[in-house]
Amino acid sequence: MKEPKVKRITGILYPDDNFLEWSINRLSEIWGKPELLSTPVKFDKTDYYDYISPDLTRIFLSFPGLVNAGGLADWKHEAIEIEALSRQPVRAVNIDPGYVDGARLILASTKDHAHRIYLRDGIYGEVTMRYRFRKWQSFDYTFPDFASGCYDDFLLKVRKSWLREVKE
Repeated sequence: MKEPKVKRITGILYPDDNFLEWSINRLSEIWGKPELLSTPVKFDKTDYYDYISPDLTRIFLSFPGLVNAGGLADWKHEAIEIEALSRQPVRAVNIDPGYVDGARLILASTKDHAHRIYLRDGIYGEVTMRYRFRKWQSFDYTFPDFASGCYDDFLLKVRKSWLREVKE
């Protein structure tokens, strides 16, 4: 059985434009130059990451080409390494890799929860959103910013890119 091909994406929580640029440069070195960027969104639906900064913004990036879905745990470990480089003394960014295909948005996490599935090496996968009836839909556990729909336009563009590339 062939491994599913997906569009790699990542979310970046960052305190200022310098750390955004720094993060994009680090990610570009390993995954290639991003092909799509979402609209930056103020991260204000939770205070979970206040220890990084009380003033955070989230942006999503997608990367060129299709990749094997089985790489998700590796991508999260690569993201963790980049986060560690941003320490001053705590990390200045949070990087959440995942992927989009025709039916879902999957994100990686180091945290276990009832709705997450263990992948390997301390990494879990979560179906954060699903694409159904021509729109992105959340679940009862979906993070509030995702459930608000603020990333839907970006996710639609990435899904269209996935559809186009799968046909090629």
